[in-house]
Amino acid sequence: MASEKALRDIANILRRDSLISTSEAGSGHPTSCLSCAEMLSVLFFKEMSYDSTNPSNPDNDEFILSKGHAAPILYSALFRAGCIKNSLKSLRKLSSPLEGHPMPGSFPWVKVASGSLGQGLSIGIGMALAIRLQKRNSKVYVLMGDSESSEGSVWEGLQLASYYNLNNLIAIFDINKLGQRGETMLGHNIKTYEKRIQSFGWNTIAIEGHNIGQVLKALNKAKKSSKPTAILAKTIKGKGVSFIEGKNGWHGKALNPEELEKALKEIQEKEMPLFDIVKPKPVNHKINVKKPSLPLYKLNELVATRKAYGETLAALAEANPNIIAVDAEVSNSTFSEIVKEKTPSQFIETFIQEQNMIGITLGLSKKGLIPYSSTFAAFLSRAHDQLRMSALSQADFTVSGSHCGVSIGEDGPSQMGLEDIALFRSLPNSIVFYPSDATSTSKIVEMCSKLKGIKYIRTTRPATPVIYNQNETFPIGEFKALKASNHDQLVLAGSGITLHEALKAHEELLKKGIKTSVIDLYCIKPFDAKKFTSFVKTHGNKIVIAEDHYSEGGIGEMITSSLSGASVKIKHLAIREIPHSGKKEELLDAYGISWKSMVKEAKNF
Repeated sequence: MASEKALRDIANILRRDSLISTSEAGSGHPTSCLSCAEMLSVLFFKEMSYDSTNPSNPDNDEFILSKGHAAPILYSALFRAGCIKNSLKSLRKLSSPLEGHPMPGSFPWVKVASGSLGQGLSIGIGMALAIRLQKRNSKVYVLMGDSESSEGSVWEGLQLASYYNLNNLIAIFDINKLGQRGETMLGHNIKTYEKRIQSFGWNTIAIEGHNIGQVLKALNKAKKSSKPTAILAKTIKGKGVSFIEGKNGWHGKALNPEELEKALKEIQEKEMPLFDIVKPKPVNHKINVKKPSLPLYKLNELVATRKAYGETLAALAEANPNIIAVDAEVSNSTFSEIVKEKTPSQFIETFIQEQNMIGITLGLSKKGLIPYSSTFAAFLSRAHDQLRMSALSQADFTVSGSHCGVSIGEDGPSQMGLEDIALFRSLPNSIVFYPSDATSTSKIVEMCSKLKGIKYIRTTRPATPVIYNQNETFPIGEFKALKASNHDQLVLAGSGITLHEALKAHEELLKKGIKTSVIDLYCIKPFDAKKFTSFVKTHGNKIVIAEDHYSEGGIGEMITSSLSGASVKIKHLAIREIPHSGKKEELLDAYGISWKSMVKEAKNF
């Protein structure tokens, strides 16, 4: 194992690497790297247990660089530990996996994207919870910047880690005093950091972050703690280079050749010391996955799709210990509480912490679990950045947004999810489902456990009739034609609550001698536009679309863009103003998405 002297030498080697690679790139954040060199040296070359040949070893200790702009020193540590062979001088080049901020994908040693600050702790909590569920012995280390500790998601995470008593989670705060444009809120007031974090139930250890001995002792204490531990490391930004050390105005600036030459003279070049990395002891974690006994629903039975979501998720969880329900204190509305009732160890309550919920879900998924997170659709907008970063992290998890649209009724617009389809459609590699009955919901919930990417299931509050039998399937990208004939004059299309309005409109128009097809747009993204265009053209070449969502970014916009250049006549009914409280039927009428509105538009074509 590396001695203290060797670890000091490694810290300076990491510093030199960071300076050289950022100067070669002509951009980057060398001063943020220099302040955390001792922490990286001790973690990667002394304290952490990991298999340097296998980043996917489930028993590895996990490291999350929440202060993602310090990526060059992470790459240096991985290179010097023999984990990667990429040239550090390829930093930030188009052909290199060593991106400006850490990104997964072609670089497996990075599990999650970072750079949007304040998210690493939540992800670490998810990983720590997964490790506990899997009964492994590994730990999760999250290196955080002091500037990012202003983010609310950090304090969400501090609360929840303490609530779950995650003693396998160690957060290291690199308190170097300077942010991007000047001093941070607390500067070097370590005592205030300590009081605040202790008040959230954490064990805290204050150290001089450039003292190898203190770093070693702190990490040793943290490993023995019965609580989550925060190591508060007082450091200096730009440490080791006199003309930038502790000076403002150097954030995000690479040194020019003359400055680099001067800096490297101050950090003596050393040969890489000998070191041993302790490989983790394997834990035999076996699970018994059974065939799930999914709920069955009778035709015409009234069942809310949100209830079908919860019932199906509970059945999946009973059959597979890797299925995890995560909820933000609305589980009695999303019906994920059924998981808690039947398999309580597979339910995680994040309370009203939507940002934290998504970060935790990402962390769980990166440790091989199959998480489903749920809350009201309206509240997911609060976690948009966490969802965006999850998409960049190539996440595999499912989100359920309930209580969508004006159909929720009297609770009013603050509770109505009317932007959620647009939010999830805009995420790369996302899949967006909007089932209309209990059977389709159940089938889609099960299907999501086997799909890659971020899956979104939009569910409704009111009960709706079951319209599908148990033999139906719901392939990705498809749609269902519930009504169709060779003499149709137009197509009525809906999703969720508006599909049932379309079926009512179909019957009313039939009385008036107008034949229509009815389409269930259960999959909003991806979408088989070619097949849909062909259907519409052979069924009147006219379409009325109704959606319980704002017009921007929703179903109608998706259909319109899909049919671009197809010469199909379209009428798009959507919510086009801030709605009001009222009864479901009143609101569907008032905002022009009810069966009455569909009949009116169909007659006026």
